[in-house]
Amino acid sequence: RIATRVLELDRGHLVSYDCDYGTYLERRQAILEAEDNQNGLFDKKLSREEAWIRQGIKARRTRNEGRVQALLRMREARRARRGKIGNVRLRLQEAERTGKLVIEAKDVRFAYGETTVVQDFSTLIMRGDKVGIIGPNGAGKTTLLNILLKNISSPTGSVRHGTHLQIAYFDQLRIPLDGQKTVIENIGEGNDFVLFNGQQRHVIGYLQDFLFSPEKCRTPVQVLSGGEKNRLLLAKLFSRPANVLVLDEPTNDLDVETLELLEDLLFDFQGTVLLVSHDRAFLNQVVTSTLVFEEDGRVSEYAGGYDDWLVQRPEPRETPRSGKKDRGKSGQKPKPLKVQKLGFNEKRELEELPQRISTLEAEQQRLYGAGADPLLYTKGKEEVLRIKTQLAEVERDIAQAYLRWEELDEKTNAD
Repeated sequence: RIATRVLELDRGHLVSYDCDYGTYLERRQAILEAEDNQNGLFDKKLSREEAWIRQGIKARRTRNEGRVQALLRMREARRARRGKIGNVRLRLQEAERTGKLVIEAKDVRFAYGETTVVQDFSTLIMRGDKVGIIGPNGAGKTTLLNILLKNISSPTGSVRHGTHLQIAYFDQLRIPLDGQKTVIENIGEGNDFVLFNGQQRHVIGYLQDFLFSPEKCRTPVQVLSGGEKNRLLLAKLFSRPANVLVLDEPTNDLDVETLELLEDLLFDFQGTVLLVSHDRAFLNQVVTSTLVFEEDGRVSEYAGGYDDWLVQRPEPRETPRSGKKDRGKSGQKPKPLKVQKLGFNEKRELEELPQRISTLEAEQQRLYGAGADPLLYTKGKEEVLRIKTQLAEVERDIAQAYLRWEELDEKTNAD
């Protein structure tokens, strides 16, 4: 919600979106769908032209030379088309189901010296629960996670685990990657095959599920990008049997495709998930309840994700202003604000705004489609710049129209 501009590096091209992250996801999806439609139509036409050229004699006639040249340009455009990265296919090793009870904490208290981190905390986590943990940096989220996992002993209270727990922990520090070794060596650990759900899979085939090409599989880990290293960590994590997943800030450096697939994986996972994250959208998509660090080490539990917590949390206490005296006279009521009513022209403008916005958004979609057309980039930089300029102008007009609509609507409600 903070960003006003998003830069996406997509298949070798840097694309700018003048909007917040949520709007960027919607626009990106619209562009990809338009691109798929355009590519489908283009491929059908190319197939027809290829069938025609195979007729041979007709194609060599002088009057058809222009059609031959057009076919050559289409072939070049097809070769230059930016291929999609692909889809990540993430799956988890199946493990024996836990009992209904996974973790029970009662009256847990933990402190570092005189600093209380967790105060009188109790919770009951059952099989299938997906629990998010949120709080400011340094509040003790990872400490609480370690208490629940019994990696840290609490001096007061108790933590009890259920039966048959098989825990897989995603943490950049907990899953070591050897930078000197290749991607294959880090996953296979000297073997050409990995055991996955009781079946042997070749390491390269398994890694291709995580978007590693055969060439990239033979690359030393130290030269991988941050996103690639995180995908490799996920590959290592998901190769392990687990019925409890523990993820500490898993979304750092993940590209959008991997992040969306990770959301789907966790949503479909039948086991239990403990998740520390600052990613609001990710929490909303995945968790069924949220543990929130509040004042003085208190940890409160709320049903649902991040946005559900915002709705359920108590109103913050008002802080009294110190050192400032009330300038108003005692017993004197404040003067009412002067209400500004809509004039005739403003009422007419308010009535016309929805249609104007609808027209602008239709033009926006048309420009998205034009920008996704593979043939656009064969028409020269000027045409590409023209489309981008028009799109920027339309998006600015849409934003201004919505602001104006909100302004006039507030006046109407004040009448």
